[in-house]
Amino acid sequence: MFRYTHALVCRVPVAFRTRAEIDLEEARRQHEALCRLLRELGVDVVELPPDELHPECVFVEDTAVICNGVALITRPGAPHRQGEVDTVRAVLKKELGLPIVEISDEAAKLDGGDVLFTGREFFVGLSEWTNEAGARALAASFPEFSVTPIKVSPGVRLEGGQQGHALQVSEPRHLKALVSMAAPDVLCVSKGAASQEVLRRIEREASFSYQTLTVPEDSAANVLSVNGTLIHRSAAEAPETCKVEHRFILNFPIRKLSRMLNLFF
Repeated sequence: MFRYTHALVCRVPVAFRTRAEIDLEEARRQHEALCRLLRELGVDVVELPPDELHPECVFVEDTAVICNGVALITRPGAPHRQGEVDTVRAVLKKELGLPIVEISDEAAKLDGGDVLFTGREFFVGLSEWTNEAGARALAASFPEFSVTPIKVSPGVRLEGGQQGHALQVSEPRHLKALVSMAAPDVLCVSKGAASQEVLRRIEREASFSYQTLTVPEDSAANVLSVNGTLIHRSAAEAPETCKVEHRFILNFPIRKLSRMLNLFF
């Protein structure tokens, strides 16, 4: 099992409140809790200052993919986020000394939240923010690994009473909102239709075999496996999932954290 040495995170800007009804102070407390936990796990946390021009800068994992000591700078699918990569590029190159790879195809779209690395191969979610050209750019950057595109469809749920059901399509999601790594060779997915469909596609296309941890709540499929510890949502947010994860036999500790902000290592 590989160990993470660094995490790049971005402090929460005031402008983050413009995305939705967000409690800014609570978001900042959660961010600080995540940073403390990562440091406890032996990770050197590099914190970027909040960028008020880019409210979504906290989702720093979307701006780069790092593997085998090489940093691929992405081309975020949302045009208003493309300015975020400049700061990340500079920090990775000048402060961490990583070789930088750029995507030359202007038609490519690639968000890091759509890139799942299992330690053996890559899966790339084809979503609102990532396209085939982005997946090809990732494959060209890391030719030592298999790269498999996986279609990410919006989630669908049934609503209504005895007289019938109405189909409700949920908001678009990144691949890692639907499947993530719970442990070496263990995929975490939810019972939701979108998550299960992605799992079936991965199982058909994967070059290796994986175990599966299935959790009840949709939002709980996004976990972090960091240096022998599983980080997941708190019991207040995902009570049924916490029961499942603590029954799941893992040879390392489990830590709970409220509303993790995305990052990459």
